Amino acid sequence: MHKPVMVEEVLETLALRDQETYIDATFGTGGYSAAILENENCFVVALDRDPEAALRAESFKKKYNNRFSFYEGRFGDMEKLVPSIGYDGIVFDVGVSSPQLDESSRGFSFRMEGPLDMRMEKKGLSAADVVNGFEEKEIARIIWVYGEERRSRAIARAIVAQRKEHPFETTTQLAALVRPIVGVERPGFDPATRTFQALRLYVNDELGELERGLEASEKLLKTGGRLVVVCFHSLEDRIVKTFLKKKSGGLANPSRYLPEAPPLVPTFQLKNRKALSPGDAEIKSNPRARSAHLRSAIRMEGKS
Repeated sequence: MHKPVMVEEVLETLALRDQETYIDATFGTGGYSAAILENENCFVVALDRDPEAALRAESFKKKYNNRFSFYEGRFGDMEKLVPSIGYDGIVFDVGVSSPQLDESSRGFSFRMEGPLDMRMEKKGLSAADVVNGFEEKEIARIIWVYGEERRSRAIARAIVAQRKEHPFETTTQLAALVRPIVGVERPGFDPATRTFQALRLYVNDELGELERGLEASEKLLKTGGRLVVVCFHSLEDRIVKTFLKKKSGGLANPSRYLPEAPPLVPTFQLKNRKALSPGDAEIKSNPRARSAHLRSAIRMEGKS
């Protein structure tokens, strides 16, 4: 089983206790779920939108019996998916999972030949549908907004020109187009990274899902419940930071020219003002951890 990022920090922040119930909102390979279940005599309710994760969850059901349950679906919908019992903790590991990156047939990686897919649920709009069918202006917008890629317009222009001759079918086709346009920025950073990130976030509506998942966690956590979110990209981390700042009463009035808004009753208390980062040893053993940020908060009595 793949070891999840910052697992020790996640367990410490969740403050596990016997007989409590936790939600693993991003089951993946089950790393966090296993760590939680092995550390305390507690219960885990897990979710994942990827049908392959649902298959992996079957072995957990056999091993942990009634201590583990699984629901297939998006964590943005978890308020509808899981029992409303009041949870003691919720953990999110936001982004693409290692199996999705490592399996070329899923089309997430620019390093391996595979279909230009990127769909977590294996249904709906694919990355190939976007680059082959969307207008140039919209492709540029997606790459800029979701990838923060400064060369977004040039990339979109090149995509539209090339697809007239040969529609994009594989990950390597797209990566080969993008790399010379962006150029080498720093050692070890692939120029296609931000374009692939943008398409993946857009196709799976990951930022929208994160916003809905955070709102759902506010409703599902009991008073004293712990929320833990691990992010890997600045766009995701910004959403989490803003949500927690707002819900802990830390956001100022948006404009001094607008009427003073009534004060919000805080529903979360921040556990750490700043995001936690992985240690040097973990980054050395798992380079994917280098961009991870962990933010956490405790649910208070205020109504959502």
